[in-house]
Amino acid sequence: MAAYELPGSERQMPRGARALGSANPADPCQATVVLRRAVGQLPAQHLTREAFASRFGVHPADVSALRSFAAARRLSVAQADAARGSVLLSGRVAAFNQAFGVSLQHVQHPAGTFRGRTGPVRLPAELKDSVLAVLGLDNRPVARPHFRHRSPPGLPHAAANQAAGFDPRSVAALYGFPPGDGAGQCIGLIELGGGYRMSDLQGYFSGLGISPLPSVSFVSVDGATNAPTGDPNGPDAEVMLDIEIAGAIAPAAKIVVYFAPNTDAGFLDALTTAIHDTVNRPSVISISWGGPEACWTMQAIVAFDAALAAAAAMGITVCVAAGDNGSGDADDDGTDHVDFPASSPHVLACGGTRLLARDGAIAGEAVWNDGTAGGASGGGISACFAMPSWQIGLNVTRRDSTGKLTMRGVPDVSANADPDTGYAIRVDGMASVVGGTSAVAPLWAGLVARINAAKGCSAGLINPLLYRAPGALRDIAEGNNGNYQATVGWDACTGLGSPNGLQAALVLEAGAVA
Repeated sequence: MAAYELPGSERQMPRGARALGSANPADPCQATVVLRRAVGQLPAQHLTREAFASRFGVHPADVSALRSFAAARRLSVAQADAARGSVLLSGRVAAFNQAFGVSLQHVQHPAGTFRGRTGPVRLPAELKDSVLAVLGLDNRPVARPHFRHRSPPGLPHAAANQAAGFDPRSVAALYGFPPGDGAGQCIGLIELGGGYRMSDLQGYFSGLGISPLPSVSFVSVDGATNAPTGDPNGPDAEVMLDIEIAGAIAPAAKIVVYFAPNTDAGFLDALTTAIHDTVNRPSVISISWGGPEACWTMQAIVAFDAALAAAAAMGITVCVAAGDNGSGDADDDGTDHVDFPASSPHVLACGGTRLLARDGAIAGEAVWNDGTAGGASGGGISACFAMPSWQIGLNVTRRDSTGKLTMRGVPDVSANADPDTGYAIRVDGMASVVGGTSAVAPLWAGLVARINAAKGCSAGLINPLLYRAPGALRDIAEGNNGNYQATVGWDACTGLGSPNGLQAALVLEAGAVA
């Protein structure tokens, strides 16, 4: 059987990494094989999860062919899900090397060690038309959380003000969020590390006077679980920031945290698990993790975007942090980058501002940019995605020039993210003030949950509606994120701007699809 190279599967060693030798052939290994969906145009009307699975689930014959392929190569099928379009394979490193034509290596990197590979993945020709991606063979971390501490954890937990940090509800009030509590909605949070303690959540929400306390639960994906590290500077801060902002804004919504390993396979599996969850049924998903587009394989980008397109077809709004490292996105090659999955045209990409308040009103707002050390709003132009229809005709302003936007522009919207004007949270028993675009994604998710609850149906992909109604946003025309300049209208620092809550609600309610 002639083998073919899976397009977009090529891997290179990251800068600063070196192979220490072959991975132990007896070590256990897992990989997620993403299959192509049934051909068909996604409908304009939102589908239920069940209807989507029936119409667009992967073909049973493709799953059967992959099962036969795996069995012949000493691999087992740990899980197969036609709706999610994925098959999880388990086995030993030696079997995966043989099955996919790779040579898995033990790799050392300044950030840690991982199992890596170089070159493409190979498959037999009979799977050419059915396999979209093979993820997880290389288990390097693919994403980082987008939060920033203003000051060390442990400061006294005080009332909401700019000195002590904003109560998320005061930010919602400043932005004119419509009344509501998100009752009947579910907000899904994707987390790739860390965890939460119920004692912290109970203390935090009780301190805000929220009663009853928000319902928080978790789903384990690929063996990851709620595992707080005890380090308030680590991933626990991301998890708690997401829960506490979403819970404060939409306290009657059910909050479900999907924990997964920080690999391309784990990240995708968490996302598809949340999208196709027929038990919890999140109507909004918030993602505060990502990495520069250049760090992803194209097969992973294509697989993620297909999953996000499915979410849009089912009326699920996905809010994604645009990154905390300005126009370079912390890639050290000296050029501009945007963060993925924020760059997908099927998500609401969320940038960051610096918000100043006085006497219960907004006194000023500009692009968040504290420099290289302090962080800045992510944003720029995608190198992977074509310009979506709702961005046609826009200009992009760099610090030295203005020209036509020709590819997907990031972000779409923004909100308060500067840690100097950050949010008061509680993590690992300590009070802290935290910012970053990680705070913006759950803030927007909470707003959408309120709107969905008031309308009684899901808003879904809201980007086209917002780009047609700039009055739903507060335009930010001051500041830069490095190489991109804020300007009147959309820009690659803060998108269309921060929320004008009541107007946004009117726009989204009018455009919501049952």
